[in-house]
Amino acid sequence: MAKKTPAAKKATARKKAVVPAETAAPKKAAEARKAAAPKKTAAAAKRTAAPKKAVAAVAPAGARKAESRLGMVRRARRINRELAEVYPYAHPELDFRNPFELLVATVLSAQTTDLRVNQTTPALFARYPTPEDLAAAVPEEVEELIRPTGFFRAKTKSIMGLAAALRDDFGGEVPGRLEDLVKLPGVGRKTAFVVLGNVFGVPGITVDTHFMRLARRFGWTESDDPVKIEAEVAEIFPKSDWTMLSHRVIFHGRRICHARKPACGACPITPLCPAYGEGETDPEKARKLLKYEKGGFPGQRLNPPADYPGRPAPPAPGVAPGAAQNDTGAA
Repeated sequence: MAKKTPAAKKATARKKAVVPAETAAPKKAAEARKAAAPKKTAAAAKRTAAPKKAVAAVAPAGARKAESRLGMVRRARRINRELAEVYPYAHPELDFRNPFELLVATVLSAQTTDLRVNQTTPALFARYPTPEDLAAAVPEEVEELIRPTGFFRAKTKSIMGLAAALRDDFGGEVPGRLEDLVKLPGVGRKTAFVVLGNVFGVPGITVDTHFMRLARRFGWTESDDPVKIEAEVAEIFPKSDWTMLSHRVIFHGRRICHARKPACGACPITPLCPAYGEGETDPEKARKLLKYEKGGFPGQRLNPPADYPGRPAPPAPGVAPGAAQNDTGAA
């Protein structure tokens, strides 16, 4: 083989030197671009990861952990025990002295407050103390007396009708059986159980608007039908608890677990309530929402039981306290 001349050797060296430089150029250029590009800050990295977090946040609000039937029953019964400690004085919030007065007052309480009924019934019962008296009354005079309770014409028809039925069919006495009570004008299951549980000692669940609302919030039922709610709740609690359970739940609904804005931050059973957070959770703001004795205000009864810790409600404007009904009423 012929030896390369010095000139050829120099040309080969120049060629070898050029090739690596050209081959390395793209790599160096990429490295240069990478170095020149702005590095991602922590905030930028967080923005990049945001879509994943957004997906997780789409979970339904108020989603509840699956709960077994046994777990729900145990939680429900614990709620009842807790409410018994919070409201040891729970009672019917209608003033009455006998079964007839409670029956009439409960019928009048539809679509109004117990306070309004309690301010109205003293004059009514002073004029018509017995079923016989009320059955023989002049309708227009009864209407005028109960006008403050609203729907006074329909209510007059109901209470005069039930008074006549008591006079004609039950010897002027209020019957102590559900099947008899629901036959009276204006008397449904709710009214019947109020009378049975608080006068005759017959257990019953009073499903009013407060009880319906809280039974759903507590996860005891998903129904909005009073009869179905009554049946479903009756399967959760022993029969002996039904009457006082009703009082406690209704007390809690009126004082703390309100319809529009529950005072969640002042509620003593929040660890047991799956609906916690539907209302005001700030403790200070929640305390301002409390009603009746829990908020330092008068209760609904003009003549509350002796163990009631709150203040009696005021009588109707212009009526002297105790003018028509002086005793404390049965509870």
